[in-house]
Amino acid sequence: MPQLKQAHAQTVACGLAHNSFALSRILDFCADPHHGSITHAYKLFQHIPDPTICICNTMIKAFSLRNQLKNSVLVYSNMLQNGMYPDNYTLPYLLKVCARLQTCCVGESVHGHCLKLGFVFDIFVGNSLILMYCGFNKLKDARYVFDEIPRLSAVSWTVMISGYAKVGDVNTARLFFDVAPVKDRGIWGAIISGYVQNNRFKEGLYMFRLMMQSTDIEPDEAIFVSILCSCANLGALDTGIWIHTYLDRLGLPLSVRLVTSMIDMYCKCGDFECAKKLFDGLSQRDTTCWNAMISGMAIHGDGEGALKLFSEMEDAGVKPDDITFITLFSSCSYSGMVSEGLRILDRMCNVYSIQPKSEHYGCLVNLLSTTGHFEEAKEIILRIPDSSFASEEAVAWRALLRACCDHGQMQLAEAAAERLMQLQSHSGAYTLLANLYAAAGKHDDAERVRNVMKSKRVDKAPGCSSVSINGMVHDFISGKKTQFGIVHDCYALCSLNMMSFFGA
Repeated sequence: MPQLKQAHAQTVACGLAHNSFALSRILDFCADPHHGSITHAYKLFQHIPDPTICICNTMIKAFSLRNQLKNSVLVYSNMLQNGMYPDNYTLPYLLKVCARLQTCCVGESVHGHCLKLGFVFDIFVGNSLILMYCGFNKLKDARYVFDEIPRLSAVSWTVMISGYAKVGDVNTARLFFDVAPVKDRGIWGAIISGYVQNNRFKEGLYMFRLMMQSTDIEPDEAIFVSILCSCANLGALDTGIWIHTYLDRLGLPLSVRLVTSMIDMYCKCGDFECAKKLFDGLSQRDTTCWNAMISGMAIHGDGEGALKLFSEMEDAGVKPDDITFITLFSSCSYSGMVSEGLRILDRMCNVYSIQPKSEHYGCLVNLLSTTGHFEEAKEIILRIPDSSFASEEAVAWRALLRACCDHGQMQLAEAAAERLMQLQSHSGAYTLLANLYAAAGKHDDAERVRNVMKSKRVDKAPGCSSVSINGMVHDFISGKKTQFGIVHDCYALCSLNMMSFFGA
């Protein structure tokens, strides 16, 4: 900035104080988040008597980069009041600002300006409109803009696929993918991540295999992260190892995000030693990376190791987030460390000023109830704020009900089930209570609960598990039989023998 101010003084001395190009370059430098000064930029902007549209665009972009979004809208409003018209650079900047502000009414007003000025058919403006409406989950409006654009780009298709996947309509997202005329890396990545985000991990893995088999597209980091997530949730260790080997073969430097995904995959697939080796080899670790390793220790029942790693995280100066404490409470729950869990709760609230969420309450209730502290668990639930959603309170009551059933606490289980049924009609509460009555020999009560389920048409979801055999992932769903009498439901399309396809 000191050198920039010298250069600015030079332009003034040379008579270029009002030269639009020189001023726009100075403002552009000031807008840089790393070495600029938005305060200096705005002071300079206010002293320009007749700013051009280029200078106004620079200021809108500058405020956007510095997360001063309302100031971006203010600059645009002043433009209009001064009789200036936006161009096809102004509008995309502003539409992105509206999406980040989550102000749909302002975004719709800007859309009206796009229509009046004839920019709605511009591909950059159109894509920004689609992106904004997808950000508001208004897919009908996004589809309207999409259909109005005369010449669509790959970005248009990618944004629509991601938008439908975001609201859970992955089937429509797949239809858009199928009819896209050209499928680049972005479109493939959108459909793969869409499946993964909606917990349809096998379809995500299948699309990855299809991309590798039928195209020359090199996967990027985002695609690898999505696939590693699928491997972690399916227990597809063979595929995860293949991806790790493939990345090593490429010789590319691995980002913290990618290594964190591999750590999570190895932990959930049972290879804790490989996860620990990757973690120890990282020179820089962010909060997500520490969370993955602490969670891995929790999964493998090493509660003391998880708490020790948390202490190392604090010593390294990395600030924990709410997910960190969820993993710590889970660690304490797995290992039955009640006092340590309550101490962690105190640090979360009083040291890091993190307010407990439903997941925290659920883990704490599980910790207390599984160790026999049922009344304390009930008190924790009663501390949940009244402003919380019913679904958040239900998480804690469900944890208490499950523990009561495991320990035969009939009276408290009935109270928990009654409250849970008031909050939401969920088959789990009825099933747990019916099983508890049956185990206690109260078959009439068990039958009564099952009849209530039938009268309220509460269906019990069938049990499901998956297994990976030679790189092929199979689903086994209770109640479905093949001609051979085997109870399972297997997706043949999602056979993922990655090792044999790519070569071990």
